[in-house]
Amino acid sequence: MGCFCSKSVKQTPGYEEPIVLAAETPFTVSEVEALYELFKKLSSSIIDDGLIHKEEFNLALFRNRNKRNLFADRIFDLFDVKQNGVIEFGEFVRSLGVFHPDAPIEDKTAFAFRLYDLRHTGYIEQEELKEMVLALLHESDLVLSEDVVETIVDKTFSEADAKGDGKIDQEEWEEFVSKNPSLIRNMTLPYLKDITLAFPSFVLSSEVEDSEV
Repeated sequence: MGCFCSKSVKQTPGYEEPIVLAAETPFTVSEVEALYELFKKLSSSIIDDGLIHKEEFNLALFRNRNKRNLFADRIFDLFDVKQNGVIEFGEFVRSLGVFHPDAPIEDKTAFAFRLYDLRHTGYIEQEELKEMVLALLHESDLVLSEDVVETIVDKTFSEADAKGDGKIDQEEWEEFVSKNPSLIRNMTLPYLKDITLAFPSFVLSSEVEDSEV
């Protein structure tokens, strides 16, 4: 095992050495190297420029570059830390690190809070919660009546809004998640525990390259 050296790596925009990223995330150096191989596949699936564009992100998630989904858009926006419309390698690894089984629960809870805070106000409002619930249902191909959705949202919001001020702040969110850990179950991807073994299956499931399926 050895980390990439400058001679063997095309210096893509935002490239960072695996040894640096491994020190800042739950990944080992070899796992970061495996993630770089995945990153190269994703970032060249439509535009070969060493960056993951939203269309490439959607292609990896949905096998359709044109499918729009609020959930996917929010994930992309949070991965795009610099907010410049693309995901660089360092952003990719650090963001995925939150989903590692060994990542702190606090990091997962904070990421999920920002995911639901659609308006970037520092609070989760009831309409934002409803939008995300609808997006997640759509992604899961679940169809529920408007009344059922409203009931789910109202019940969830009333339980989480402990202060009764019509919004959920970060403290209330943390308390709510501590009582309902299933809320952040999707914030853990077990295969990231050893991405060097899981990498082949990840590529197959993403179906970025049809020849590999």
